Amino acid sequence: QGQLVESGGGLVQPGGSLKLACTASGRTFSRYIVGWFRQAPGKEREFLAAISWSLGNPYYPASNQGQFTISKDSAENTVYLQMINLKPVDTAVYYCAADRGLAPHGLISEYDDWGQGTQVTVSS
Repeated sequence: QGQLVESGGGLVQPGGSLKLACTASGRTFSRYIVGWFRQAPGKEREFLAAISWSLGNPYYPASNQGQFTISKDSAENTVYLQMINLKPVDTAVYYCAADRGLAPHGLISEYDDWGQGTQVTVSS
């Protein structure tokens, strides 16, 4: 089946940036949508961005103010999440997930394959 592996998390100061990576290991993203999500302690999982691997078009929730940008690198079999202007409220475990299909969406329950998550902590 293969798996999704997130990387790039860590400790960052407020106002800083991070770029997370989601790499397909032992599988392909072909004909899949890949999404990024996060979950803070005591809160529900939140959708951040998704991209169609085949078409390359991104999709963001209305709440996105340009803080998060999703992209892909076909040669690296990787989807990235660029995060800027990070704040302490952005502290969470960040996950990537895949759903078979072409049109990216934010329906969390539809995503079948999840990575293990990477911790992002924003603190001075």
